[in-house]
Amino acid sequence: MRVALAVPFDDERRLIASADHYGHSVIATCSGGDELALRLAQQPVDLAIVAATPAHLTSTLVESADLLGVRMLVVAEDAVAKRHARRMGIVDVVDGALGWELLGGGAAERADDVVLPTGSGGAGVVIAVWGPHGAPGRTSIAIALAAEFAAFGRRVVLVDADTHAAAVAPALGLLDEAPGFAAACRLAGIGGLDETQFERVAHIHHASGHPFRVLTGLGRPERWPELGDERIRAMLTASRRFCDVLVVDVAASLEQDEHLASDVVVPRRNAATLAVLRDADHVLAIGAADPVGISRLLRAHAELGEHVAPDRVVVAVNKVRSSVIGLDPAGQVRQTLARFGGVQDAALIPWDRGAFDAALLGGRALAAASPRSAARQAIRDLAERLLPGSAPSGARRRRGRRLA
Repeated sequence: MRVALAVPFDDERRLIASADHYGHSVIATCSGGDELALRLAQQPVDLAIVAATPAHLTSTLVESADLLGVRMLVVAEDAVAKRHARRMGIVDVVDGALGWELLGGGAAERADDVVLPTGSGGAGVVIAVWGPHGAPGRTSIAIALAAEFAAFGRRVVLVDADTHAAAVAPALGLLDEAPGFAAACRLAGIGGLDETQFERVAHIHHASGHPFRVLTGLGRPERWPELGDERIRAMLTASRRFCDVLVVDVAASLEQDEHLASDVVVPRRNAATLAVLRDADHVLAIGAADPVGISRLLRAHAELGEHVAPDRVVVAVNKVRSSVIGLDPAGQVRQTLARFGGVQDAALIPWDRGAFDAALLGGRALAAASPRSAARQAIRDLAERLLPGSAPSGARRRRGRRLA
């Protein structure tokens, strides 16, 4: 295992001298936490062993480790060190003197994997991300929201339920993944979607710093007949037991085609979208901030009202910029939505092409690709609006369970 150290000098020398005996390689030693934060971004590290002292365990180090997905083993030798670790948001602190023996037993389980937050045990919230045709950014926003909820310490599942053009898998670099959404629906349809099976069909996305599970969509759109209304609703019901937040990316079309007349009754192609919208606790309606996108959003928003109660809908306008709207683009968008659609208090997401391109290039969420982007901050605020009180009031908490 490749290990980086931020520990007192005497402990550092002792750990380096005995590393080979325990099968580990110390590839970085740092006198302080801020120095280690820089080193983590420069070279691959499997584990960082950190002493729970103000000099070694710093807020910069905790933030960097979270963002880069680097595992930390934080060791506290006394009560003072424990209190400091808790102030830094570290819950799983290892007691005892620094030594390689700490990597055995329970300490190894805490340090050996990036952890997912503990689930709520049955009260998972379903958030559907929907929008009209024309690429308003449904998938990008769904991925970004999932990452924000994960950063809040929630156990998150991102589902690609778009039966027309599934895009979550390629956006996250999961090009060879089997369609986890279809597998989960089939299992739920026969009452076989327990937590073990759920974890088997879901992919764990690590690249965004705070891991979350992903149920990838149909690689071939022609497979949509595998998905029926009852299977989808059963999958949503079962999945609520395994997560705190279920973010579901759905297709644009709300058409309700009749069942095809043939020897076999075939589900409707838009059954996934309609079933998710019907069962979702919140529906995020995404539109693009340009004349065509706003017009499409206003028309589609009226149609959405035929399927979803208004109090469950939150409108967000993506790609807000003056180059296509003119002066005061935010004000103009708000005024247009209020005047022609009766939409008040829409969330506005500024257009940051560079940040979104960097996220797509790296197969990551926006929070990991460009954490200081104005678009990222707007999406973080949107996540807090959808689930008030979900963001931690102080430092991030690192707690949870093993991935597998």
